[in-house]
This record gives sequence, structure tokens and C-alpha cells, in this order.
Amino acid sequence: MSNSDKLLKKKIKLKKKYFQLIEDAYNLRQTDHALSDFSEYKATKILYKINKLEFVFNGSDLQMNQLN
Repeated sequence: MSNSDKLLKKKIKLKKKYFQLIEDAYNLRQTDHALSDFSEYKATKILYKINKLEFVFNGSDLQMNQLN
């Protein structure tokens, strides 16, 4: 398995977790504000990781285009 495949699987896993946390935050908003905020905070941290992976993918695409 190549590194890009590993990164892609990690990105997919992080996106699933992100969407689950956002959904949890939305559902908890009416009952427990503190837990909702905590879920949103964790989702924001995961979104940051997803954005870093996007940057890596875009950077590798640019490098491959320059080599060809």
C-alpha cells in the first residue's frame, strides 16, 4: 500500500469522524450546551487535520505535474 493510499484512507476516516461529531453537536445543542461545544471543538480539530491532508495531496499533485 502506497503512502498516498494510506493518507487517503486516513482522510476518509477523519471525514466520517468529523461529520459524526458535527451531527452530535447539533443534536446536543438543545439539551447540553457544554457537551455540544466540546463536540464542535473536537470536530474543528479534526477539520484542521483534514485541511492539512488536503494541502499534502495538492502539493504532491503539483510536484508530479512539474516532473512530467
